[in-house]
Amino acid sequence: MRRKFRHALMFLVVLAAMQALLSGCAQEPETPAAPVAETPAAPGVVNLYTSRHYGVEPVFAEFTKETGIEVRFTTGSDAALRERIKAEGRHTPADIFMAVDAGNLWLAAQDGLLQPVQSQVLSENIPVELRDPDNLWFGLTKRVRTIMYHPDRVSPEELSTYEALADPKWKGRLVMRPSTHAYTQSLVASMIAAHGEAGAEEIVRGWVANEPNLIDSDTRILETLAAGEADVAITNHYYLGRLLEANPAFPVKVFWANQQERGAHVNISGAGVTAYAPNRDNAVRFLEWLSSPSGQKLFADSNHEFPANPQVEPHPIIAGFGPFSPDPLSKAEYGRLQADAIKLLDRAGYR
Repeated sequence: MRRKFRHALMFLVVLAAMQALLSGCAQEPETPAAPVAETPAAPGVVNLYTSRHYGVEPVFAEFTKETGIEVRFTTGSDAALRERIKAEGRHTPADIFMAVDAGNLWLAAQDGLLQPVQSQVLSENIPVELRDPDNLWFGLTKRVRTIMYHPDRVSPEELSTYEALADPKWKGRLVMRPSTHAYTQSLVASMIAAHGEAGAEEIVRGWVANEPNLIDSDTRILETLAAGEADVAITNHYYLGRLLEANPAFPVKVFWANQQERGAHVNISGAGVTAYAPNRDNAVRFLEWLSSPSGQKLFADSNHEFPANPQVEPHPIIAGFGPFSPDPLSKAEYGRLQADAIKLLDRAGYR
């Protein structure tokens, strides 16, 4: 009995093994999985730290529409944003530093916060005097700081230069921006370049002797002129453009300064790619787009500034101000001479 039981058990084991083997052989071969299609990389983002904030949202939205690259931006003053990038160091999220003054762009470059960009597009679109010699930053729009006057109180024949506003006949009739503002500092830096430090200081002392009303807002300066509370001022041209768009009868006129000599003082809105930009390629693409005719038209017209790209026509309101000759001084000089300008203003008693 035991022998028969053992034979029967062995038979069952062998039968089970054969069934498993036959079953395995009968299985359909595995079909290889279809390859998964690769998803194209998302265009990504570009992060801006910018003090240029007037009308930027529609401009950035158009760039995103055309490229798919999302623009994220943080606003603040030029100096505050420079210090933030410096503090963040290698961990900064900022791809671009955008400023409203060439002096602050120069300082950012001196602090090592920007990296050079070799771009044929930018070189072709932006004139050499509006960009850094080492391509660390590029001017994107031009801002002319010039003389403004009330036509009922001043004849344009009485006006000529920034320097001539030191004439005693303007005593009690001037409105100007304080010394703490970059616009004033860059204007005085350009005068140091033109006249030397001693000559520029003599002019600034003449301004001070005329007891200007110092107001830290170009819009309020122009409104002061319009109200007949002063006769002559120095402001950026586009503030008048904005006021004229709102009220074509606004009673202030522009006078292009220094046209018989070096030309009117021109500053810039400009930008550079940060040294540790996490989205460098997108940043370069954004600057190239802003320098293009379509980007320039949107960006400059949004604030009534003059386009940096000479192929682009200015907004009709500021084109109506008439042609002018600009001071050809390199914008990098505003930064190089800024510290000297600040000390000069202090010595001259210009507050």
